Parts: sequence; C-alpha cells; structure tokens
Amino acid sequence: MPTPQLKRILMAEDHREDVELTLAALEEHHLANEVIVVRDGQEALDYLYRKEAYRDRPEGLPVVLLLDLKMPKVDGLEVLRRVKADPSLKSLPIVMLTSSREEIDLIRSYALGANAYVVKPVDFQQFVDAVRTLGCFWALINEPPPSSRPATAPAPPPASANPEDPT
Repeated sequence: MPTPQLKRILMAEDHREDVELTLAALEEHHLANEVIVVRDGQEALDYLYRKEAYRDRPEGLPVVLLLDLKMPKVDGLEVLRRVKADPSLKSLPIVMLTSSREEIDLIRSYALGANAYVVKPVDFQQFVDAVRTLGCFWALINEPPPSSRPATAPAPPPASANPEDPT
C-alpha cells in the first residue's frame, strides 16, 4: 500500500519572525507537512499559477493558504479576491492569519470568501497553540477539494467477462 503524500501548506507572510514561529509550532506538534513560504502577495499568486520561479512546481493546489493581510507588492485582500474569482482556484481554503483586529479587515476578508480569520496572538504560547490547531485541522482533519490532490492516471475500464461483448 503506498504511503499517503503529505499535504502541502502555502504560507504567505512577509515577517520572518512570524514565519519562524509558525514553522516551529507546526514542527513541535509533528505536523510534518511541506510548508511553502512566500514573502509577498505576488509570489503567492506566482506559486498558485505556476509562474516565474514556481513554473516547475508539482501540480495541484496546497491544502490551505495561510495568508497575511498586509504584505508588499500585492496585499492579502487582493490575493484573496483574485483566488476566489478564479474558477480553478476558488475551492482553495484560505485562512487569513494576521495581526489585524480591525473590523473592516474581518468584514472584507469574509466578503471576499475567506474560510477563516485568525488574529495572531501576541503571547508566544497562544500563538503556538493557534498554529497547532490550524495545522491539525487543515492538514490532518479536513478533506481537501480534489484540485489540491496530485494528479493521478485514470483507472483502466473494467474488462468485459465476455471477450465477444464490446461493452
């Protein structure tokens, strides 16, 4: 029986400390998923659309996009808007993982199709617990849409019991 492939997580975050804390929290709780880290919104879009540095990445979507709001080049709300407007990407779960407690950011995120909005706690242990919970749910418990799974060859048609019968 083949070993199940670990589900990829895409994290769009421009603050190095938040990236390091998130990766440490996932590792501490043995969530050994591959985490692809991009540093701005444009890089997140390049990854999803397999452009530029990501043109040769494996097919399929990540199991979840952890998306910061305030990033350089293209902000998180614009990434969210583009992803949810694209029929080939709109089923990708997006969790806004941000330090913004502004109600307008929360309202806009959900209006654009965010699946969850998580405010990064200031306390280290609370942050670790929040990331662990997110990682467990999206990487282990949630069943991703088929578009996030690696492409597989279709199964051959069943053989007919009667060789003379073409059906």
